[in-house]
Amino acid sequence: MSDKISLVTGATGHIGYALLKELVDSGEKVRILIRKDSRQFDGIDCEKVYGDVTDLDQLRAAFEGVDVVYHLAGIIDINADQEDMIWNVNVGGTKNVVQACEEKGVRRLVYASSVDAFEPLPDNQVMREIDNFPVDNLEGTYAKTKATATQFVLDEVRAGRIDAVVTHPGACIGPYDFKKSNVGEMVRMFINGFFPVTLTFGAYNFVDIRDVAHGMYMAAKQGGKGECYILCGEQISVADFIAATAKACGKKAPKIPLSYGFAKLVAPAAEVFYKVAKKTPLFTRYSIRKLMSNCNFSIEKARAELDYNPMTVEQSVQDMVDWIKEYEK
Repeated sequence: MSDKISLVTGATGHIGYALLKELVDSGEKVRILIRKDSRQFDGIDCEKVYGDVTDLDQLRAAFEGVDVVYHLAGIIDINADQEDMIWNVNVGGTKNVVQACEEKGVRRLVYASSVDAFEPLPDNQVMREIDNFPVDNLEGTYAKTKATATQFVLDEVRAGRIDAVVTHPGACIGPYDFKKSNVGEMVRMFINGFFPVTLTFGAYNFVDIRDVAHGMYMAAKQGGKGECYILCGEQISVADFIAATAKACGKKAPKIPLSYGFAKLVAPAAEVFYKVAKKTPLFTRYSIRKLMSNCNFSIEKARAELDYNPMTVEQSVQDMVDWIKEYEK
């Protein structure tokens, strides 16, 4: 095991946990910054430090003696009353992380941005890495905060104050879904026999969290200073994804088609239901718009420079189903 310490913020998240396992399995000495402990860390050899990215003093203490910081902590799902919180965590927290890295002499920062930080190109054009992240044409607070934080990290690198690499994960699937992601909720519904519909519209780019974790690890090892890397998988229609999920669950693919027009019509009511029932949202106005937006991302740069070779959606979904059945039996 290396004597150098790698620190992960956001280790309780879907990607964060996969990254923790990737680092530990690779022989790294790992410290995680968490707000509270969780049984998901049972049996994993890591040092736990308690703190929050919005508290600079806590970061200073946590980053003492750290060689590489992987910054994954952030808020994805928001409600109307969380605007200030998401800006404070996703942007303010990233600024704190950068400052603590600079003050404590951290050799390299790997920042987990998102493909949502990219302005979708029209007509399904291939989208590749860019070096400037304007927010004017982005939709939604999450996308705007990730673009703003990404731009800040890159500006700090260009100013010579820090060494950092930016990664842009796509829509993540796969095992270790402790927090019940949107896709994880759908998989659980399939397992329990409660998913009767398919969609006649939309597509998305799904990637396994283990591939993203490996891409981040390789970005720390051999990514270019100040470079961005898209970590996506394959673009697949929503109907084909639902069919793959049904197959992995040993179920027949649902037969009831849900059109784009009808989905838009029922989405507002669905959002109210999810909020009242305190369930992970599946159909929202925002998610429907995302399914209709360009998700044609190129991974050629990551493939060439990070030896990045993601698995198929079918394999990832099967592993996700198997993990959920085992974990929740």
